[in-house]
Amino acid sequence: MKIRTAIVDDNSFLIHAVKEKLSFFEDIQVRLTATNGKDLLEKLEQNSRIDLILMDIEMPVMDGIEATQLVKQRYPHIKIVMLTVFDNDSNIFNAIRAGADGYLLKDVDPDKLHAGILQTLNGGAAMNPAIALKTLKLLRSPEQLNNLSEHKEDFALSEREQQVLEQLASGLSYTVIAKNLILSPSTVRKHIENIYKKLQVHSKLEAVSKARKHNII
Repeated sequence: MKIRTAIVDDNSFLIHAVKEKLSFFEDIQVRLTATNGKDLLEKLEQNSRIDLILMDIEMPVMDGIEATQLVKQRYPHIKIVMLTVFDNDSNIFNAIRAGADGYLLKDVDPDKLHAGILQTLNGGAAMNPAIALKTLKLLRSPEQLNNLSEHKEDFALSEREQQVLEQLASGLSYTVIAKNLILSPSTVRKHIENIYKKLQVHSKLEAVSKARKHNII
C-alpha cells in the first residue's frame, strides 16, 4: 500500500523539487499539495485520507506551526514532518510543541527524506543529526525552553525575518542577503524594517546585539 503524502509550501518551485525527490520511490504517492496552512485545512476537509504531511514553516495566511497544531487536533492519525530551510532553536521548539513528528531541512537528499518518512510512520522521529542534537540540548535545559517560549511571544519574528537577521549578523549587505535568500533587495529592506519594529531597535548593530542577547540568533 502506498504512503499517501501531502506537501505544504508557499513556493511552487519547492513543491515541485520535493515531488521530484519522492518520485524515486514507488511506495510514496503525493496525494495533495497546498500553499499555506489554511489551504491545507480546506483540502483535508474534503479528503483527510493522508498518512503524512511535509510541512513548510514560513508561509502566508497560516504558517506551518499553527497548521501543525490544528491538523493534530483534527486529524491525530496524520504524521507531520517539518521541512524547512532554517534550523533555529525557536522553530524546532515551537514545531515540536505544536505536535510535529519530525524536522528535516529542505536540502535533504531523496534517500534521507524517504528514510525519514518511513521512520516517522513507524513511530520514530525524522531528524538530521544537527537538529537532533539541538533538540536534546533544548530538552536538557528547561530554562532555555522557557526563554525561547517567551522570546517567540515577545518578538514574534517570522522564519524569513530570522534568516535575514542571521545574515545581517554575519555582516552581509542587503544585496548579498537578497541573493542568498532568493529575494529582491526591496523585500530584504522590508524584512529589516519589520525586524527593527519587532525588536524595538533603530539600527543594525542594536538589532544584532538584542537578537544575540535573547538567543534569537
